[in-house]
Amino acid sequence: MVGTQQWNSVATQLIKAFAADGNEPVQMKLYKSLRLWAFYVDLEEGLGTLESTRAVYERILDLKIATPQVIINYALLLEENKYFEDAFKVYERGVKIFKYPHVKDIWVTYLTKFVKRYGKTKLERARELFQHAVETTPAENLKVLYLQYAKLEEDYGLAKRAMKVYDQAAKTVPDNEKMSMYEIYIARAAEIFGVPKTREIYEQAIESGLPDKDVKVMCMKYAELEKSLGEIDRARAIYNFSSQYADPRSDADFWTKWHDFEVQHGNEDTFREMLRMKRSVSASYSQTHFILPEYLMQKDQKLNLEETVDTLKRAGVPEDEMAALERQFAPESNNTASKDGSRKLGDGEDDDKIEIAHKDVPAAVFGDLANKVEENNKDGDEETDSKLGALERIKRQRQG
Repeated sequence: MVGTQQWNSVATQLIKAFAADGNEPVQMKLYKSLRLWAFYVDLEEGLGTLESTRAVYERILDLKIATPQVIINYALLLEENKYFEDAFKVYERGVKIFKYPHVKDIWVTYLTKFVKRYGKTKLERARELFQHAVETTPAENLKVLYLQYAKLEEDYGLAKRAMKVYDQAAKTVPDNEKMSMYEIYIARAAEIFGVPKTREIYEQAIESGLPDKDVKVMCMKYAELEKSLGEIDRARAIYNFSSQYADPRSDADFWTKWHDFEVQHGNEDTFREMLRMKRSVSASYSQTHFILPEYLMQKDQKLNLEETVDTLKRAGVPEDEMAALERQFAPESNNTASKDGSRKLGDGEDDDKIEIAHKDVPAAVFGDLANKVEENNKDGDEETDSKLGALERIKRQRQG
């Protein structure tokens, strides 16, 4: 009785504290206050009975102000008092009320508690729950549920069903999680069915559309597997296939491993084939990216110049000095182009000293016209000679 009286006193003080001015009843303003209801639940759990506490939780659910944490707290309260089925019903209500991403914690807790409680006694029901969970979950949140599902099948179900779950997970999860999912799938398959079972999984992973870097890593692991089983030709074929994803300039590790593999298990012909593939792949990458280094160099140089100019501006350097600095650090190609483009004929002081070579046009270009010109020139020379004096004619004859 004393605890109930204290609770009534505290509740009355809270209602008065939250009351607002006006004629509207306080209950109309506060009946959906989650903070007040959460305090009410805490008081009932500490001072009331299980039935009164359940009544408060049910009222919160009816008012639709519950949060995922309220659902989990309610279910844990029932579980502590051995009301397991009632707790699972609360989880069911929670997954119907909330959507992703808020329902993720409810699903994980629900499935974990259910499997822990019933194990293999209600295996079909657990499978239905997991199947319903993965069907309603976005791809980015599927990995955790699939791993729980596969663990259920490994512990209480069939190994083949577990492999099907792993296979479905590897095909469904996003691309950035496929690699890790395939690694788990391969590890579990090797442990349950043996190493040879993983061959088809490796081939499926390589053909599943993984990024190039992940395909290369998967191929290298596959080649190591075949080498450990003594399948040297299969391992060499895998190295040959995966070489298209390895640039010799940036991926020396792959080519070193292939080199060591040929030294240990190959012969002169296979080693030469490896070198030929290396040259071919290097040439293909060079043709594809031959513009890239120069472009990146110019881009970085431009960024550094802009950063320098901004720093000088903040330091208060005059614009004339900054312009001179820009000309000094500008790319050489730009300076050369500007010099050549700014040069004009007739502006230089040394234009008079420039010697221009002359070359006569061949007479064949003019045809008969050239012959007539020569005849006219001869006639003109004779007339000129007749007009000259005797002394001048003698000088010309001596020079001729």
